Amino acid sequence: MPDLNQADERSATGRTGTTDRTLAVLELLAANPQGLLISAIAEMLAIPLSATHRLLAELAQRGYVRQERGYGAYQPTTKLVSLAFTYLAASGISDIAQPILDRLAAATGELVRLTVVDGDRLTWVAKAQGAHTGLRYDPETGKDAPLSCTSAGIAWLASMTDDEALARVEKQGFCPREEFGPKAPQTPKALLQHLRATRRRGYSITVQTFTPWMSAMAAVVRHGPAGEVRGTVSIAGPSFRLTEARMDELGPQLLAAAADLSAVSVASPALGRGYGRVNIFGGPPG
Repeated sequence: MPDLNQADERSATGRTGTTDRTLAVLELLAANPQGLLISAIAEMLAIPLSATHRLLAELAQRGYVRQERGYGAYQPTTKLVSLAFTYLAASGISDIAQPILDRLAAATGELVRLTVVDGDRLTWVAKAQGAHTGLRYDPETGKDAPLSCTSAGIAWLASMTDDEALARVEKQGFCPREEFGPKAPQTPKALLQHLRATRRRGYSITVQTFTPWMSAMAAVVRHGPAGEVRGTVSIAGPSFRLTEARMDELGPQLLAAAADLSAVSVASPALGRGYGRVNIFGGPPG
């Protein structure tokens, strides 16, 4: 006979597999690095308390989470971060992309970041800090770029048709101004204005759309003969320093860096020929 309790549990939670539940727990803890009590985790994910306890015990045994003093909140460890950096090191990103990012950061005196396209997501994977004094913008890597309010997201969206871009933003949602910048686009019409300006210019420019005090600009990185977009390179900094006029001056340097990254995504042996590396921009080398 089927396990009625198990069937009820599946029906109530909508999470039927151990893998699904495990990933949900890890994602929740990653978003709450201060830690969460087991009861909060179970409630927020609609997983029975007993099942939540088993998952956390297994994750703790494998070193992915830890519990404060054996009875307090559960917190993520750095093991997931270590996995991410192991992958990036194996991909050749440090050898190939980093020098290009470093040169652009040194030339501009601002933060330079690289994203890669991963399905419907755009993820920051590398950075170089060019600002050594004064106010610096220096966020962590490994996070996804919101599409409708970041220069990277807008540059990627501008490489698509309007319908494709709006469909992706509809799926992710517009960036709420109370959580992001006061000038974040809130409607399809406002977003399309950004996309059309980006296409005319060749790179995106955003001012106070992602954060209230920050400006940024980004250009796409392409791969292969078809020129498929596989990522973006961006420059970001305080708006009082990175003005629109300054970003116009930096446009040629940004586009040159994007071209360099596009070239190495195709031609470099470290991206897949003979070194056991994977292509950080996806697909086989062209």
